[in-house]
Parts: sequence; structure tokens; C-alpha cells
Amino acid sequence: MTGKHNRFRGKKSIMDQNSPLSTIQRAFEILDYLWELDGAGPTELAEQMDLPNSTVYDYLRTLSETKYVTRENGEYFLSTYFLTIGGEMKKRNRLFQVAKPEMKRVAAATDELIGLTIENGGVGVVFHQEEGQQALSVGTYPGAAHPLHTISTGKVILAYLPEERVDEIISTRGLEQRTQYTITDPDRLKAELEEIRKTGYAVDWNEQVVGLGMMAVPILIDERVIGSFGIAAPTERLQNESRRETLLQELRELENTVTVNYQYGN
Repeated sequence: MTGKHNRFRGKKSIMDQNSPLSTIQRAFEILDYLWELDGAGPTELAEQMDLPNSTVYDYLRTLSETKYVTRENGEYFLSTYFLTIGGEMKKRNRLFQVAKPEMKRVAAATDELIGLTIENGGVGVVFHQEEGQQALSVGTYPGAAHPLHTISTGKVILAYLPEERVDEIISTRGLEQRTQYTITDPDRLKAELEEIRKTGYAVDWNEQVVGLGMMAVPILIDERVIGSFGIAAPTERLQNESRRETLLQELRELENTVTVNYQYGN
């Protein structure tokens, strides 16, 4: 565990001390730290949270009596029960149910990495992905989160959100620079969002990860954006105009099929 906590030094507690439910808030804050630190002992966690060891130990001991935290060699970790919950959430989600078989088809047809992204709390979350034979290995996985402005799957969602919601996300989340190519100017970003609305799709390369390109289309139900489909590929492959046209056609067919099945399927 040594060396890990330096990434989080100075992190402020999100707990409202005046809240009547502050105990619940602190419990969830501890869960967040256990996730970020990939497990921790009471002393390390107490240092991170600027709390007495005894207080943190009481919380950890109580949490370990639930399904959500496990104890091993004096350290506490999130349990695999979160995987059970996440899996069940996906199975119960209608968008996932109708999208999965179609995403498999597109992955096989294009040999690329196909992703379904949703917006949650002002960030883009990978909800599901399917890999073709030439798919990039970029370290993404269901549940991985990224700033919406740094990649086309997020930008295409931003483009179809209400303007006040976009302003709120920019205000609260900021425009983090992931690479030298990331757009960090609000006016430039909004100009690109306007262009996305005109064309109906987004393309980017190197803005999230240098060497990674992506095309994306929105998933619109009753004029409301509920997510996006994206195809990731090496930047050089995506910069080929003919290849982009092929992938865009696949994305549009994917979006059309899924939206129809979502609205009218059994």
C-alpha cells in the first residue's frame, strides 16, 4: 500500500457535518476511498480522511459485517458483491438488452472495439463493450468513467443534452486536459457540439489517449439522449476517409436498429 496514498493527499471530505444522515455519508465516503486506494488499513484510511483511527476502525468493522467490504491481512477491500450488483443492473436495463446482440454483430463486421456509453453524474460511463478481432486494447471496461468532453462518445452526448445541463457539467466538472489535443476552451467545445448536432455524429483522435481515435453517434429516444455508441480504432486507421465512412454507416445502422427495438420490441 505504500506510495498509493500520495495521489489522494489533500482530498477534502465530501461529508456535510450538519446533515442528519452524516453517518451514512461517511460510510459511502469510506467506500469511495477503499475503491480509490484499492484497499487500505484503518491507519492509512484515517490519515487520508483526517479522522481518529478508532472512528475509522469502527466504520470498517461495521462495513465488513455487510456484503460490501471484506477484510484480508489487516486491510479492508470492496467485495465482489459489487460485481453481482453491477451485473444485475445491466441485465435489468432495457438499453443493454436490445443493444448487446447488435453490438456483437457490428464488432464482428468491423473487427473494432464497440462501446455503449451513458452519462451519469456529469461523466461518461462505459456501460457495455464488444471487441472485434482487431480491437484496440485500451484498458476500458464496463463501469470505467471519463470526462465527457475528452472523447467522441461523451461529446455526442453533450451535444444533445439541454444547454443548461452542459453549462452545469462544465461548471462543476471543468474541462480537464487529458492530452495536448484535448479541448479545454468552453467556447471551442460548444462550437464543436453545434457541428455535431448538424452532422449527427462525432469524431475525435488523440484527445483522450494519444493514438486512440473514435467515432460516435447519439442514442435518441423521443428526442432525449440516453447514451451513445462509439467505435474505437487506432488514430491512423480512423483518419482514413473511406474507413470512417464504413464505420459511420455501421454506427448509424446500429443506432437505428437499437432505437427501434428499444421503443417497439418485446
